[in-house]
Amino acid sequence: MKLASLLTTGLLLASSALAQDTVKLARIYEKLDTKFPIAVVIPPDGSQRQFLALQRGQILILPKDEQAAEAKTFLDLSTRAMEADNGKFEEGLNGLAFHPKYKENGLFYLCYTLQKPKRLVVTEMKVSADADKADESTERTLLEIPLINWNHHGGNILFGPDGYLYMGVGDTSKRNDEQRMAQLNAVLVGKVLRIDVDSREYKNAYGIPADNPFADGVNALPQIYAYGIRNPWGMYFDAKDRLWLADVGQDLWEEINWIVKGGNYGWSFREGSRPFPLRLDPAPAEAKLIDPIHEYHHGDGLSITGGIVYTGTALPELKDAYIYGDFVLGKIWALKVSDEGKVESNTLLYTSPQTVATDAKKKPSVHMKPTAFCADANGELLVLDWNGAIHRLSK
Repeated sequence: MKLASLLTTGLLLASSALAQDTVKLARIYEKLDTKFPIAVVIPPDGSQRQFLALQRGQILILPKDEQAAEAKTFLDLSTRAMEADNGKFEEGLNGLAFHPKYKENGLFYLCYTLQKPKRLVVTEMKVSADADKADESTERTLLEIPLINWNHHGGNILFGPDGYLYMGVGDTSKRNDEQRMAQLNAVLVGKVLRIDVDSREYKNAYGIPADNPFADGVNALPQIYAYGIRNPWGMYFDAKDRLWLADVGQDLWEEINWIVKGGNYGWSFREGSRPFPLRLDPAPAEAKLIDPIHEYHHGDGLSITGGIVYTGTALPELKDAYIYGDFVLGKIWALKVSDEGKVESNTLLYTSPQTVATDAKKKPSVHMKPTAFCADANGELLVLDWNGAIHRLSK
């Protein structure tokens, strides 16, 4: 590690130690093997079951007893060689979404990586006659997106209030958006996509919503809903139908956006709201680049994990706040924003315990690395930890 990077990390650790936590993380499901969790999703079938997606390809149904030692396996795709041979940590299962009419049709959707050729796939599958088991034989591929690298592919999927499936796709670049994909609307990477899973008009796989900004496919691919995205990790629709998206930065800035139809969020002309110095060609004069509603500098964190708006009752002071975090430093914040998009407050709630490395060749370790913020069956906030833990936010 370079000296400058060591000094920066040391300063971050020192500043983190000064912050006093205002919430606690209470670990639950300690007896279960929940390595690399990426989402807890509750199907809209009235069962209140909590489905835990793990990046290595398993989907578990969490038991009601949070001290239980066993969980039912809904689906296991871990034998599909989703990752490259050298085990790149961003690859694998990255998205799970249940159809809004899951109770009637039993359909759910997956987003994961495959190799040779490297690609991101979105598939549809159906539950079996046993409500606790998926029927793998029903899997149907909706779309495949070629990838250049193992990182920056996103893969979060969710249904919007309009009934369409949304998908965040990164620029598939190691650094600098070197292929200039995010602003190129002839490709699906560096974008937010929107498709109609209830139709098969497009290539007999799915439909294109008529009001997609490029639905005619003349000057851009019709699946594109918004563009100029670097590495989206964390998408969420709030009660006011706003689509929140956290976009992981590169050198200096992490950002949170409200995604609108046809919006251009600037990457790689910009990082956050500021010009990206490693891109020398300026944005076209006619380009309307949308600023993030919030951004933070790498003096405060290094890799954003998107969150959700809190609607529970256990922490009334956080009601209507967007709870999000930083993967590298294990921080959690509560962001309150007006309906006009003006930040009213951004409160640091929690900072993970940190261990400073004594060996200059090693990085400091963080005890909690948030991969997702999810609501449990009671609307309370769960924090998923890359290290294999599930926590509930508490006082």
